[in-house]
Amino acid sequence: MSDIVNQAVIALNEKMNGADFDGTAKFDIEGEGAVIFDGSGARASDDEADVTLSADADTFQEILSGETNPTSAFMTGKLKVDGDMGMAMKLASVLS
Repeated sequence: MSDIVNQAVIALNEKMNGADFDGTAKFDIEGEGAVIFDGSGARASDDEADVTLSADADTFQEILSGETNPTSAFMTGKLKVDGDMGMAMKLASVLS
C-alpha cells in the first residue's frame, strides 16, 4: 500500500471523526490505490461503494488539506464521480 493511501486514511479519519455519513464512498487515487469510507471510518480497500470518486494524488491531497473544494474539482474535471451523486454531494459538504 502506498504512503499516499496511508496518509489519505489518516486524514479522512481525522476529518470525518463524528460526521454522520450513512453510505459508502470509495476514493480511487490514480496509480496509488483506493480508500473506502463509511460510517465506521476510512480504510485502505477496493471494495464496492455507493459512490466512487477518482482523481490523481495531487488533487486528493489538495481536497483533504482544504486547498481545493471538492465541487470545484469536479466542475473542472479534476475529480470524477461514478455512482450516487447525492452521496457524493453529502460527502463533499462534510469534507469542505
